Amino acid sequence: MHKPVLNWTREGQGPLVVLSHALGCDLGMWDSVSALLKNQYTVLRYDHRGHGQSEAPPGPYNIDLFADDAANLIASQAAGPVHFVGLSLGGMTAQALAARYPERVQSIVLANSASWYDGAARAMWRARVDTVVAQGVAAIADGAMQRWFTAEFRADSGGARCVAALRSRLEKTDAAAYAASCGAVASIDFRASNQSIRCPALVIGGTRDEAAPLAMSQAIADSIAGAQLRTMAAAHLSAVEQPEAFVQLLEPFLRGMQQAG
Repeated sequence: MHKPVLNWTREGQGPLVVLSHALGCDLGMWDSVSALLKNQYTVLRYDHRGHGQSEAPPGPYNIDLFADDAANLIASQAAGPVHFVGLSLGGMTAQALAARYPERVQSIVLANSASWYDGAARAMWRARVDTVVAQGVAAIADGAMQRWFTAEFRADSGGARCVAALRSRLEKTDAAAYAASCGAVASIDFRASNQSIRCPALVIGGTRDEAAPLAMSQAIADSIAGAQLRTMAAAHLSAVEQPEAFVQLLEPFLRGMQQAG
């Protein structure tokens, strides 16, 4: 199986924290969070296959491939297990990673994510794939911005600049790779495998997240023994909309890991 060449960046010092981005984004999604973490942590960010500057191998994709990519990157960058923080697609990658490669992760953070989709949701994903294949990624950009951010963030001048930058990134995503990634997301089902996860887990849900409603975060927390659930009054890209609040949830969890270790 071909291992795609991944684009990544590493900065800071201290325990290694890997940040894994959402569908249609790239490692730049984490700019503000990384800036807040890098004084105390070594922050490793990367672009998923088919995203940003990473290689885009032909599909189909499944979520295990994203987990394999992450595991290979961790093996090349870390001497031991890492703290793995994933949002949306990144959180799905984290769930698969922790079950498939438990030796690679010391802890996981699963933000604005899901553990499985019912038939209606899978049909929605198929419709999105059909749209992207027929019309390109730009055709779904308006809807994505509405899901990713609250209306007030989109209206705020600073927020609007951020939204424009992420929209541009989304529209530049390779259409075939985006469609293949949607296919991987649509077919996830971690309801059984999450029960095998033994590392500490923090689940972050957005009370205003329409793409991954809070019930999805609750279901993830319920499926992983000992998982903590915390909430933010944010839409889907909570770490972009409220990076300080995101880090305020993240840091006590990570500090607890260091003290326990």
